[in-house]
Amino acid sequence: MIYLLLFFSFLQVGLFSIGGGYAILPMIQSVIVEGNHWLTPSEYNDLIAISQMTPGPIAINAATFVGMKMAGFPGAVCATLGSVTAPSCISLIFAVIYQKYKSLKSVEGILKGLRPCVTGLIASAGVSYVLEVFWLKGKEIPVDIFAIALFAICFAMFRRKA
Repeated sequence: MIYLLLFFSFLQVGLFSIGGGYAILPMIQSVIVEGNHWLTPSEYNDLIAISQMTPGPIAINAATFVGMKMAGFPGAVCATLGSVTAPSCISLIFAVIYQKYKSLKSVEGILKGLRPCVTGLIASAGVSYVLEVFWLKGKEIPVDIFAIALFAICFAMFRRKA
């Protein structure tokens, strides 16, 4: 039963993963932290960090990690297959449709209209991640000064011109 739950949970994530990994982070959190309680919010933040360090898309890395944690190797396979099934099928269908209708102005308009939506989803993921990392809930000092300082230093170093 856990295998089907893993497959269909990540099928849902894959089905609505328009915009890529960063845009889908709130939904992944909703499914694995709030919906199924497979990870705590702290473990979810660790999952995002691990997913960034390993090769591959975030959603697939998250599915594999959660599947492995919940049901071992077969669970990892089920969750990963669930994560890639819908996007693969949708991509194939859209590729065929796009090749046929790419010259229509309405198709161009739809694609331009999706850009702000994806940007909003990515911004939402970033804001919720920053709030979770910088503001510690239930601690004596509600703000993680070290995390904010480290972020500021890294941001300054990346912005510095060579």
